[in-house]
Amino acid sequence: MPILEHVLLLNFDEMKLENYLNNGKFYIWKGKFAIVKSRKPLPDSFAVIKDKNEITAIIGQSEINKNKKHIIKIDKNWKIITFDMILPFGLVGFLAKISKILADEKISIFVISAYSTDHILIKEKDSSKAINRSKSIGLKIK
Repeated sequence: MPILEHVLLLNFDEMKLENYLNNGKFYIWKGKFAIVKSRKPLPDSFAVIKDKNEITAIIGQSEINKNKKHIIKIDKNWKIITFDMILPFGLVGFLAKISKILADEKISIFVISAYSTDHILIKEKDSSKAINRSKSIGLKIK
């Protein structure tokens, strides 16, 4: 087998979903967050999503009063779960698996993907259930 084919097979094999679930780590951010519809991108946001129709920002709840004049709508009491691992673009099914186990528990999620990893927001009241379900598929909390 040529060396290049061997390298490609090795990389493909390493991208098995089970490898990421069984060896993966996640953590929950300490603060509470709000998902807001805003008139402009807000400073100190965890994330800003701007499309042709609206601007959405994820901000710490402690930032709400300082940005009140720019906020159109707000949904509070979210926690951020970050998957503390590099997730390659070719990995298929990671978010589908996480979404499924949380949906089975009736846990609503808001998903944000960064270049190297994924984050999900869950309501604070669902934190314990989300942690337990994530651990049940092999993920480890940091």
